[in-house]
Amino acid sequence: MVQFKDVFLGTGRRPYTRAVDAQKCMRVAGKHNDLDDVGKDSSHHTFFEMLGNWSFGDYYKKDAIAWAWQLLTEVWNLPKSRLWATCFEDEQGVIARDDEAAKYWLQQPGFEPNHLVFFGRHENFWEMADIGPCGPDSEVHFDLGAEHCDQQGVPGHVCRINGDCARWLELWNLVFIQYNRTGPTELETLPDKHVDTGMGLERIVSLLQGRTSNYHTDLFSPLLDTVQQLSGHDDNDRANHINAYRVIADHARAATFLIADGVTPGNTGRNYVCRMVIRRASRFGTRAGFSDPFLAQVADTVIEEYGDAYPELVINKTLIQRTLTDEENRFQHTVDLGISHLNSLIAKLNQRKQTHLPGVEAFELYATYGLPLEITRDVLREHKLSIHADEFDKAMEAHRLASGGGKITGEISPEHSEHYVALLEELQSTDQLGDDGVENDPYLDTEFRGPILTILRDGLRVDSAEPGDEVEVVLARTPFYVESGGQISDNGTISSFAEETDKVSPWEIQVTNCHRPIAALVTHFGKVVSGYPKQGDDAVAQVNIQRRSDIARNHSATHLLHAGLRSVLGDHVRQAGSLVTSERLRFDFTHDAAVTEHELAILTQYVNQAILANLPITIQHQRRQEALSTGATALFGEKYGDIVRTTKIREASKVISFELCGGTHVDFTGKISIITILSETSVAAGIRRIEAVTGSAAHHLIEQHLAILSNAADHLQVQPNEVHRKALSLLESERDLQKAVTTLHRQQAKDQLERALGSLIEVDGVEVMVAKLNVSETFLLREMADWFRQRVSSGVAVFGANINGRPALITTVTKDLTMRGLHAGKLAMNVAQLVGGRGGGKDTLAQAGGKDPESLSAALDAVPNLVSDALAVNREV
Repeated sequence: MVQFKDVFLGTGRRPYTRAVDAQKCMRVAGKHNDLDDVGKDSSHHTFFEMLGNWSFGDYYKKDAIAWAWQLLTEVWNLPKSRLWATCFEDEQGVIARDDEAAKYWLQQPGFEPNHLVFFGRHENFWEMADIGPCGPDSEVHFDLGAEHCDQQGVPGHVCRINGDCARWLELWNLVFIQYNRTGPTELETLPDKHVDTGMGLERIVSLLQGRTSNYHTDLFSPLLDTVQQLSGHDDNDRANHINAYRVIADHARAATFLIADGVTPGNTGRNYVCRMVIRRASRFGTRAGFSDPFLAQVADTVIEEYGDAYPELVINKTLIQRTLTDEENRFQHTVDLGISHLNSLIAKLNQRKQTHLPGVEAFELYATYGLPLEITRDVLREHKLSIHADEFDKAMEAHRLASGGGKITGEISPEHSEHYVALLEELQSTDQLGDDGVENDPYLDTEFRGPILTILRDGLRVDSAEPGDEVEVVLARTPFYVESGGQISDNGTISSFAEETDKVSPWEIQVTNCHRPIAALVTHFGKVVSGYPKQGDDAVAQVNIQRRSDIARNHSATHLLHAGLRSVLGDHVRQAGSLVTSERLRFDFTHDAAVTEHELAILTQYVNQAILANLPITIQHQRRQEALSTGATALFGEKYGDIVRTTKIREASKVISFELCGGTHVDFTGKISIITILSETSVAAGIRRIEAVTGSAAHHLIEQHLAILSNAADHLQVQPNEVHRKALSLLESERDLQKAVTTLHRQQAKDQLERALGSLIEVDGVEVMVAKLNVSETFLLREMADWFRQRVSSGVAVFGANINGRPALITTVTKDLTMRGLHAGKLAMNVAQLVGGRGGGKDTLAQAGGKDPESLSAALDAVPNLVSDALAVNREV
């Protein structure tokens, strides 16, 4: 329903006022989270199919209730005597009781008046979020009979709707959206009233098939049968592991649908959800006796059972199987260590008689061992322990920000959108907007002529602007592409226009960006560079055609890259995001390994051959379901209407690429000119990224690289095709020289040590060597410490040198002297303080560094006294 928020608020429109649908839904996070109940009972799921009917300012409570009653009692023939309805009555006495809905329920033929009950905000008031569209709802419940009560014998228990027993099945929720919540206590009446109903397919199927459990219907029983077949269990084993069976069936179904829609296992957002349900199913599989990956085989049954209704499952079968198996293998590599570590934490909690695991420790289990919070919580509950989940969320957020994750911003807040809403309503009421203000097909338009409808400055409407002002301009239509689907906005100009130029004062606005603050309204952001534009002035909006062409080249290239990756790496590759600018392109895709240099070479050749073939790129508008059923691919998370825009690249009778896409494209692949891949990197587990350039940027890069190659060849005095061989030869010579230099430096260091051995001093019966050396590498100081211990059976040595402008120190103490209180780490720390640094290490060898090279000689002179002090302390002890 979130996609229709603009319609509810009156800021957007759709080409229809009624709809019915079946939605794929996940309930695993936030306000609506059923994860903890999955497996424990017969009705909760992470993934389910939601059936609904919608009214956008059309029919309302009277028709919605009447049609609901008709469907339930006349079409499905459910007994009227077992149906109950609930309506809203505010326990706080602030919001009006929904007597209207109650009245219509009582009017339904055969509805028993005593089957109407009222509940408060928690049960019968629906809200999208803390602010936004909301309203009372009316729920339909079915009385399964007293025999279904699972609290029989519990003292004081009374069966009732919204109670704590299983007698009543909540079947259907009719939501009547009539308010907009603007604050904790503020409700505004919406301009139109709407209906959104929701009925879980799994629940109505269980009722119509006469089953007491969703898992006994034909939606789930084939999956449970597959688990039993794979595990080799008999019926008694299946009954003993029924909770694990339910979790596996539910989670395997959820993961199969997620992967088919382009979601891959990962660490954040929906990717985390995908990883979590797979790993949770895998763990429950272990409890049921599985030791090897098995979920792909359960997914095969999901695909077989659901593939006719959801063809994307069949299309992505290989991807689903591969993703599930890879993720199970990853998890199995670490789960034993993770569970073992968790068990040790549980033991410590029990020793301390504590009942809560800190969230930070739960996050470490996830970050180090890959144990999702939900699995940690499962294990803790098995030991009657709990977890501070808020602390886990804070730790994960801190880790995400430390790893470079930016703060995700949402839509414009209500206080900032009010002036846009008012503006849109005014323009729509006077029919000034063409096509609801939405841009034309960006593939065709580069210019629009018409009056300025509105000028905004600092968010406020103004009559005119002057040079230097940053403004937002609204036109009846726009030729500019508005940022969407990874492609950035067009830029260009809006300038004065008149047939007779002497009758208008010229002005120009440099447009740098476009955005859609609310649905159906596009604003052009820019700066007045000359003149004084006014509201009502005739204007011409012109797109920067060269920049658009560069963007179009890059966007069309992403489609060829997608096709090439699937050809080179396999059909499991799916787009996972993109960025298209005029300078470069970025393409994210699903793949579980780095793309090799050989594969990149084949990919580059594939795309450039398609470019050289100058294949036609055709743009069409067609019904979304028709496009998908004929092979078009869509990007998960993108919003698509009933009519979609498709981009197809064809070579003779073979379709190279066929995607739902609203971006700008070239009409023939030859206009891309050439592609050069800049890099291939990892973005997250199972997600790779390619960055590339096309057109003039690629040519410029090639020319730059050729110039560099030519200069290198000149310096090396070889032909360009011999640069690589010559460079390898020089590198080999450099390595030989470096070895010779190191050998020479090592010999010089040994010579210095020999000279220093002649100047050993005795401190309280201990031989001490102190030497300021001339060496260029710290490792030579460490080697000299080793040589010292080989030459001196009992003694202390401190070596110092200024290396790269900073003092470096090594201290060493033979093992026998550590018993007399001498410690190389403490000695290093004390000497380091005298050169403005710090150090430390083991009792026989330590290292230190400092900041003041001028103090090194004085620090070394202090060593005998430091040794004497250390020996004296030990004598006193």
